[in-house]
Amino acid sequence: MALVYIALGANLDEPLQQLNSAAQALAKLAEADSLTVSPFYRSVPMGDIPQPEYLNGVASFHTSLSPLELLDALQAIELNQGRQRLLRWGPRTLDLDMLLYDDLCLNSERLTLPHYGMKQRSFVLVPLFDIAPELTLPCKTRLNQLISPAMRDELQRHQE
Repeated sequence: MALVYIALGANLDEPLQQLNSAAQALAKLAEADSLTVSPFYRSVPMGDIPQPEYLNGVASFHTSLSPLELLDALQAIELNQGRQRLLRWGPRTLDLDMLLYDDLCLNSERLTLPHYGMKQRSFVLVPLFDIAPELTLPCKTRLNQLISPAMRDELQRHQE
């Protein structure tokens, strides 16, 4: 079983509901009782496209799926929840990004692991730290070394 970490993000069509539905779908890909989901955080969108703020989180679980099988399953969940790939960094009903798959380093046409931008994104690192504070990345960098106070200040924890 591989331990995987998945970033979740949404800013259209009831983002909280989108993330909760995605978590339910991820549970079906996970080994029984292995799913953990971080608190959700509000964040400003990346890029220059005017759009609503995002709600983001991170999930972890054990799976028997291969990296590409998992990628296909994540993309199917996105499509099921209305995802349309119109603009890079544009608004979306759901975005599921595979961050880590065990300690696998992979750079293929379809998938890069670890996720290429995760070390710079507060909306990934802070919720990842919430569920895996002792995590060391495949590059041997400890997760807590990547999170600055400014990154924490960029986010607002979602209050239900």
